[in-house]
Amino acid sequence: MKVYRYARWALFCASAVLSSAVVAHTFPIEPMSDVVGSVKSQKTRYQDTFADIGAAEGVGYLALVHANPGVDPWLPGDGTTIRIPTRYILPPGPRRGIVINLAEYRLYYYHRNDGKSSVEVFPIGIGADGKATPIARTEVKSRIKAPTWYPPKDIRQEHAAEGEPIPAAIPAGPDNPLGPYALQLGVAGYFIHGTNKQFGIGTRVSHGCIRMYNPDITALVRQVEPGTPVRIIDQPVKFGMQGATLWVEVHHQGEKLKAATEVQLQKDAVNQLQNWKLQYPMMAIDHAALRKALKGADGIPQQVGQLQQQAMGENKADCSPPSPAKKSGASQHPGSPCS
Repeated sequence: MKVYRYARWALFCASAVLSSAVVAHTFPIEPMSDVVGSVKSQKTRYQDTFADIGAAEGVGYLALVHANPGVDPWLPGDGTTIRIPTRYILPPGPRRGIVINLAEYRLYYYHRNDGKSSVEVFPIGIGADGKATPIARTEVKSRIKAPTWYPPKDIRQEHAAEGEPIPAAIPAGPDNPLGPYALQLGVAGYFIHGTNKQFGIGTRVSHGCIRMYNPDITALVRQVEPGTPVRIIDQPVKFGMQGATLWVEVHHQGEKLKAATEVQLQKDAVNQLQNWKLQYPMMAIDHAALRKALKGADGIPQQVGQLQQQAMGENKADCSPPSPAKKSGASQHPGSPCS
C-alpha cells in the first residue's frame, strides 16, 4: 500500500513539473448575469493525472477532484470522460480589481476594455491548515520581478527542525518558492506569487500566500497596477442570477465532504436564500435540486430557482446580495510566509 501511495505521489509531482501550458479563462460579463463560462468535458489518456490536466486546462487540483467523484485523480484511466469545471458564479460583492475566494481556490480579476466589463479566472493555492490565508480588504502595493524570498524566523525554524535548514534570503531561481513574479499586498508579509511547486495549485499548501501557476502570475502582473483593490473572502456557497434563473455553486475544501461541513453548507445556503427571496419574492425554488447541489458540493453551478414571469425585468446586472464575509483580522508577520 505504501509503495502504491509513493508511486502515485511521484507521478503527481512529475506530471505537474512537466505541465506548463496554462489556459487563461477570460469571460465577458453580460448584463443581467452573475454566471460566466461553461462546463467542458474531455476523455483522459492512460498517462493523464488530474495534476497535468489541471495545469493544461487552467483549473485547480481539488476542483477536478470534486467535479469528478469516483474517478481516481492519479490514474483516471484511458478513455474516461471527466468534467472540466469552467462555469463560475461570480463572487458576491463589488466587481473591482482582484477578488480571491478561498473556499473555491480561485482568483477573479475584473477589468474593462473598450467600455466592456470582463473577468479572468485563475486557480490558486492557499494557506495550509494552521497557516490560513487571511480574510482581508487590501490592495496591490507593488509588482516584483524575480523576487527574493525572506522567510520569517518560524519558517526557518520549521525547516531546521526537519533537517533542511534554509538561509535568511533566497534569491530568484529554482529554489525560490515565489516563482518569477509577485504582487505584494497591503497585508504585511503576504503576496500573490508564482511557484516552484506547481502541484500545489488548487489545494491548501502554502504558508499563507496565494500561489499561482507561473504563466498565470506572469499574465496577471502585467495587467495589475499598484493600488488595485484586493478583496479576500471565504464563501463556499454562492448564488447568482442568469436571466430569470437562480444558480448555486457549492464548494468544500477537502477531498471528501465531511458531515459537519455539509451541515454548515446547508445553514449558509438557507441564510443566503432568505436574502434572495426578499429581493425576488416571485422566485420559485427547486428545493430538491438545491439539496442535491449541497449534498454533492462539486463546485459546478446548478440551477435551483426560476423567477416567475411577472417578476422578470427586475433583475440587475450585479444583483447578488452582499456576502456575510468576515472582517479582515490578518495577523502581521515580520517576513513573507510564502512557500
